[in-house]
Amino acid sequence: MITTTNKHLAQWAMEYALKQGCQAAKLLLYANNGVSFELRNGRMDRLQQASECGLSISLYVDGRYGIYSTNRLDRKELESFIANSIESTRHLAPDSARVLPDPARYYKGNLPDLQLFDNRFYDLSPDEKLALARATADEVMGKDQRIVSVDTSYRDGENASYRLASNGFEGESSGTWFYLSASVSIKGEGDSRPADSWSENSLFYHALPKTDIGTRALERVLRKSGQRKVKSGKYIMVIDPLNANRLLSPLISALYGSALQQHNSFLQGRLNTPVASPLLTLRDEPHLQGSNGARYFDNEGVATAPRLVFEEGILRTYFIDTYHALKMGMPPTVSTPSILILQPGNQSLDALIADVPSGILVTGFNGGNCNSSTGNFSYGIEGFLIENGRLTHPINEMNVTGNMTDLWNALIAVGNDPMTNRSWRIPSLVFEGVSFSGL
Repeated sequence: MITTTNKHLAQWAMEYALKQGCQAAKLLLYANNGVSFELRNGRMDRLQQASECGLSISLYVDGRYGIYSTNRLDRKELESFIANSIESTRHLAPDSARVLPDPARYYKGNLPDLQLFDNRFYDLSPDEKLALARATADEVMGKDQRIVSVDTSYRDGENASYRLASNGFEGESSGTWFYLSASVSIKGEGDSRPADSWSENSLFYHALPKTDIGTRALERVLRKSGQRKVKSGKYIMVIDPLNANRLLSPLISALYGSALQQHNSFLQGRLNTPVASPLLTLRDEPHLQGSNGARYFDNEGVATAPRLVFEEGILRTYFIDTYHALKMGMPPTVSTPSILILQPGNQSLDALIADVPSGILVTGFNGGNCNSSTGNFSYGIEGFLIENGRLTHPINEMNVTGNMTDLWNALIAVGNDPMTNRSWRIPSLVFEGVSFSGL
């Protein structure tokens, strides 16, 4: 929680920086705290509690720019900190693109509360939190003789921020989060030790699922028994909603101003052109109340707004902050997306699998990378072979390779099962003609 005293201190720090020779400045005051209870085989393994409060100030001095941080929130110490930071900035190279955003683009306030903070956060006792982690472990312990280890954890936290800009922005945000998880490993064939997990999270304690988390983790790992490679070749690839974000991430990263300005994006120069299957319609919806990722302004204070990212496969926007917009001579948008929603289809994951004659269901990625300039990728995967619409046996130690643009043009079906507790709501996906290497 940002106290009124610290807000006044931040306002003073801004005024002091301007009096000491800055032409402009922006400031971030932040406060975060959280706790975690981690159990190993039902017994306490680690208890952590962490709190931090600090100030970050960006200084614009004689055409130069510097950003500095401190957690010593004392007025006398801040005086010397700011003075020294201004002097340091004067020794940096000038950069005419380092300016504050146009004030007309700032969030002006007066919109409804986004409802991201659970007031019950302060009422929960340590015993209640520990009991949830233990109950999750009890769902697994002794349920199968192949179990090697069971790790469960309960975590929660709050975060708050207060932002100022010398040309007219002031904004505040805060939120809470709650998280419960289980990870189970079992004795597999030979020396193998398959492992899998399940977790749930929520911004609100009452909405956090509190049962069946250990049970689901155990079910997921038991079905891995007997994993093996299958023959290399081209398969229909189905991605479950737990892992679909992994394939969207390179696509979104290619839209950032930093990648575009460095000519490090495989989607450079593709605005308003088809880059993917018509099934790809993706929206950024930043104002969904009570939703992970919701916000009224980005890290510059620029107002967010609903926007189309991809419309039936056509790229409609980049995410460009003020600095990179000026460097490239392009109009700015916002620095990053907020809540990404891929337009869902009307079939469940099971129904999608039932339509696949020969394919692979990917349920996890094990390393790999994507070249941000070319879009070429290679990922290790695990999952299940699909034969005649049925999962036949588990697979691992295989790689999926290709090019991101080719892959997203090969999207042939979208599920109806996005995970709404995430800021990226991406349902199950089906791609045709994807290259897998195994035997």
